[in-house]
Amino acid sequence: MEFSLLGPIAVTTGSAELSLGPAKRRSVLALLLLQPNTTVPLEQLIDSLWEDEPPEHARTVVQGHVSRLRATLAEGGAEAYGIELTTHGSAYLLRLPEELIDAHRFGELVALARPEVAPGDAVPLLREALGLWHGPALTGTVTSPPFAAAAHALEERRLTAVEALGRAHGVLGEHEQAAAMLYSAAVNHPLREGLIAGLMRALFRTGRQSDALEWFHRTRRLLNEELGVDPGERLRGAYEEILRAEAAGGGRAKPADGARAAGPASAGAPGGSRSAADRGPQPVAGADRGPVPDGTGTVDARGDAAVPGGDGARTGTTDGTRAGSGRAGAAPRLLPRAPARFLGRERELAALTAVLTDGGTGESPLAVVAGPAGVGKTACAVQWAHLCAGAFPDGQLFADLRGFGEGDEAAPAEILRDFLLALGTPPERVPGSAQAASALFRSLVAERRLLVVLDNARSSAQVRPLLPGGPHCATVVTSRSRLDGLVATDCARPVGLQTLGHEEGAALLGAMLGAERVAEDPAAARELVDLCDGLPLALRAAAAQLTARPRWRLARLAAALRDERRRLALLSAEDTGIAAALRMSVARLSADDAQLLSALATSADGHLNASLAAALAGYDPERTQDGLDRLAEMHLVDEEATDVYTISTLTQLFARDERGESGEGGKHGTGDGSKE
Repeated sequence: MEFSLLGPIAVTTGSAELSLGPAKRRSVLALLLLQPNTTVPLEQLIDSLWEDEPPEHARTVVQGHVSRLRATLAEGGAEAYGIELTTHGSAYLLRLPEELIDAHRFGELVALARPEVAPGDAVPLLREALGLWHGPALTGTVTSPPFAAAAHALEERRLTAVEALGRAHGVLGEHEQAAAMLYSAAVNHPLREGLIAGLMRALFRTGRQSDALEWFHRTRRLLNEELGVDPGERLRGAYEEILRAEAAGGGRAKPADGARAAGPASAGAPGGSRSAADRGPQPVAGADRGPVPDGTGTVDARGDAAVPGGDGARTGTTDGTRAGSGRAGAAPRLLPRAPARFLGRERELAALTAVLTDGGTGESPLAVVAGPAGVGKTACAVQWAHLCAGAFPDGQLFADLRGFGEGDEAAPAEILRDFLLALGTPPERVPGSAQAASALFRSLVAERRLLVVLDNARSSAQVRPLLPGGPHCATVVTSRSRLDGLVATDCARPVGLQTLGHEEGAALLGAMLGAERVAEDPAAARELVDLCDGLPLALRAAAAQLTARPRWRLARLAAALRDERRRLALLSAEDTGIAAALRMSVARLSADDAQLLSALATSADGHLNASLAAALAGYDPERTQDGLDRLAEMHLVDEEATDVYTISTLTQLFARDERGESGEGGKHGTGDGSKE
């Protein structure tokens, strides 16, 4: 006879499962199994079975369930297994060998596993333990707080075992298995930092550096948006390890002959004396927070770093570079993966090449890729960076400045710390102030051929401390704002991105859906481009809708999008879409500018001048003109000619929706009437 808590509550004898009856009866059994060979008071059972005030006959109900359970167990031959359900005054006791309970066997197997010390033994033990689970713990019990707490505690134990299995695979050099196993758990528990940290290390060691870093940034955003907190030490530690290992030439880890050896030495430095370039991030014996890559050579059993070919002493300079070397480790490669199905933009890519590879000025070239939300600024910048990475052999740095997002924008000191770590600066030598960190950053890259990509900037002030100073460095900044300040003070060259025309838009749909599907109805494809205002983000969302509905023709989606009340909703895919992108832009507006945008949305055809805008908003001419200038700078309106402004259809629809929700001029920003 076996008892199951790790999934649906069940009792099995051989191949047969006993009938346990309704949820409350299963819940009584579960509570007794959670405290085996221990008397459980009747009052505790009553409190656990009824979330609200229990009925007057609660005692009788519980007694009836216990009596029926006793009979069911007896019918299943409980006595032969040494199982007995007895009454002790106003309490009950389920006496049985605890190894008959799957949760007990799970705990014993996990306790036997020692992933760092004996990974070869730990993997089968942990796999057997996790194989005991058949769904969420305590499935079939009542939904009261005591059972929810017990189920949560069991789930925590399961996740701890998953993390331990990931570490065991990692010590054995089986990073692909670790990544695959941790991925599914991380998707279901996106706020569990220890799990994400383990996945990041596994991804990094399989050569998927960009995926590893993307998991960090995604989790950081979730923590900020849902809990209002920053990443903890474990998650931040994994991120910094990857950055330092990148700087030291770390990459895909390969198992060595000694990778499966059990013992403290192999746990501290798996793979024996392999170089850091082969190993990627490595654990240091005795460290509490997990693997720490040394970045320069091997790590002995005490955790001391030794320079390869040297006498074990580590030498360096106070600025974070190694003595006798102008560089701190190998070139960092922090670019996100290249955008999928990237098409066109030849003119803009050529403009970036002309700006960023112009060595005739003797200055560090700087380009600003600007345009409206959803036009593909990040994709264009990252695509160019991948195409031209060879021109920057000393590395490529990338940072999301979070200028237009739900959380706070990234502080320059935070980004500089990441850059300095990626360039090989030891954490203890990273300056605390943004000014000092900026100076050190410029010093380290002064003689390098380095590319810096600063994505999603809010203002010129946010960007300036992050600019490299060397003449061989180049910087690409993307923003929804024109960043006129960078043009004025740093000679930035603007590269504007426009919406796609019919041919480019249809080509993007064809790349996403298949050319044959688009060729079936070219007129509908052209209409979809128009309904999406030619924005790549909107077109990709439309393609996602059609991908999910393979029987739909393009004309059917076009017909649905003609309904302006549904258009924004249809042009969204989970957390991605035009409405979400525009919301981030409008959130950065002052109250006056948000109200002006809302008023402009009432324009019949989206074409207007300053006089009409003033009449719609009820503003005086000077206030209206200033507001129009700020909206144009943010690409929420377009100044086609002198005193001729247009507002896109999708922006109009969004502003109207916001006006309807708020009952007035939209959702406001700072309220001071000026830009932040």
